[in-house]
Amino acid sequence: MDLGLAGRKAIVCAASKGLGRGCATALAREGCEVVIAARNAGPLEDTAQAIRRATGARVHAVVADVTTEAGRAKILEACPEPDILVNNAGGPPPGNFRNWAREDWIKAVDANMITPILFIKATIDGMIARGFGRVVNITSTSVKAPIAILGLSNGARAGLTGFVAGLARETVRHNVTINNMLPGPFDTDRLRSTIEATAKASGKSFEVARVERMAGNPAARFGTAEEFGDMCAYLCSAQAGFITGQNIVLDGGAFPGTL
Repeated sequence: MDLGLAGRKAIVCAASKGLGRGCATALAREGCEVVIAARNAGPLEDTAQAIRRATGARVHAVVADVTTEAGRAKILEACPEPDILVNNAGGPPPGNFRNWAREDWIKAVDANMITPILFIKATIDGMIARGFGRVVNITSTSVKAPIAILGLSNGARAGLTGFVAGLARETVRHNVTINNMLPGPFDTDRLRSTIEATAKASGKSFEVARVERMAGNPAARFGTAEEFGDMCAYLCSAQAGFITGQNIVLDGGAFPGTL
């Protein structure tokens, strides 16, 4: 299927590895010119080169911390009129809420709620004026089924979800959609850190905890960044203009609900 994305310009945040890299690769393969951003120059440039080789697309690497005003300005300088924005940032650390201070909560909300909102604010009116826009926020299945040790993430990402639910209904008439992708267990550094925390708390080895986590999923495996990226590309496609304000769960069937 031709997704109608050839020539579109996309920004993908936290794209040097994991799910962000999967999204950037899929969009580049569909003909987008992609700006990828991350904090570490080495891995980011390696990713940019790999995507160029695999897709032949124009890929620009911007070393920036998306959670800062200066970082967002630097990214927008490289792509001032994006058609597509993929918001993504590393999640806050796992732990027990009794050990978190006010500063921990502020940091989590700033990175995983306020940062994507400010990036949407900086780009949405241009999308509306041009008559096309796709915003995808990478959040977590913890929005629908909270994970006890990820309380900081549960709270911050739920706040973003509530904000998007209202705005997405205002922008869709202009062919500008906003959706959230909710990853479950994907084989990323983030998942590995969560498994390490679980293993430490339970006294199990990392490998035992990992195998148990996979076995507990209906798919009996973890998802791949490529699978995630393909769904992102579809949500950004011309064909997806009637999908907005949705929380798309990708978890191998782990969420035990009908809605």
